[in-house]
Amino acid sequence: MKKSVKILLIVVSAILLTALAAAGLGWYVFADKLSAAGSVKKLADNLYYMEYKGDYGFEKFLSEGGAASEEEMANYIVFMMSGGFVKLDTEEVALDFGCSALSVKGGDYSLMGRNYDWQGEKGNAMIIHTDPDDGYESYSTTWLDFLGFGEGFAPEDYRSKYMSIAAIYVPLDGMNEKGLCVADLIAGDSEVTKQNTDKADLTTTSAIRLLLDKAANVEEAVKLLEEYDMNSSIGMAHHLAISDREGNSVVVEYVNGEMIVTETDIVTNHYLAEGEKFGVGNEESHKRFEKIEGMKNSVNSKESMADCMKSVSYEGETQWSIVYDKQNMTLDFYNRRDFYAPLSFDFK
Repeated sequence: MKKSVKILLIVVSAILLTALAAAGLGWYVFADKLSAAGSVKKLADNLYYMEYKGDYGFEKFLSEGGAASEEEMANYIVFMMSGGFVKLDTEEVALDFGCSALSVKGGDYSLMGRNYDWQGEKGNAMIIHTDPDDGYESYSTTWLDFLGFGEGFAPEDYRSKYMSIAAIYVPLDGMNEKGLCVADLIAGDSEVTKQNTDKADLTTTSAIRLLLDKAANVEEAVKLLEEYDMNSSIGMAHHLAISDREGNSVVVEYVNGEMIVTETDIVTNHYLAEGEKFGVGNEESHKRFEKIEGMKNSVNSKESMADCMKSVSYEGETQWSIVYDKQNMTLDFYNRRDFYAPLSFDFK
């Protein structure tokens, strides 16, 4: 789906390391975070990598009720990173994006491919490797503009590298050590999900973090999502493509506040749940879906999955493509349609 929207982004206006120094807190309190900041490195002109091992506060986030909005998420992230010594501000940025995902399973392969499409030449992506104390190891990706530190934010100095730790809470897709894959895609309209019961709250991206940290398969992922109220981000409808090593593959959508799970191998940017919204989305989304559907039966390797993702990618819009190999626990990252030179990562 290609639609210009407005997103309320988090902007941290104080200097985090200064706040830490002012608080007089010791290394033992911030050791994991400072080590993560030190791990940040540049992989390409618009691509960075970070590794975080230890406690990044997600259990505390869930136990305190989660977050029902970007503002609440911002407050928790600031608390997590700086002990509450940072002032918040907000900024609006125009977004325009759409995505595609495919999952396939055969005798000796289990794959998920994903394109992340967004119109933005100046932005930067980050690959995040997390190994939490109480959760599954995972790789995930994010678009750093979503952190709210300003358009084109790049973690070049130590201060900005520390700030980029917030990316842990803003994954857009990923795979964990059990072979569970999750990807966020915009759905077919601007319906904002705002469930309001006595359950704890999640935003779209914190839901992805939950699943990567806690779910081993699709069944567990669906049960986890049912335990929380969903609050969609950026004033748009989202759906989550979720698949596992065993070949189970679903899309989770929210229609009139109700969570609906539909079995599907392909997800683009229109609704797939049966009912009043089935098929709602623009023509381009349907074209990409049909193209993937026509190629699906020939996808049986990482290379053929990459070819499929390439066929539905866009010059100047596809920021990254990923092939997740759930059988061999590897991922190949194709930066800005460079399908000849993937960056490869594994869980070994």
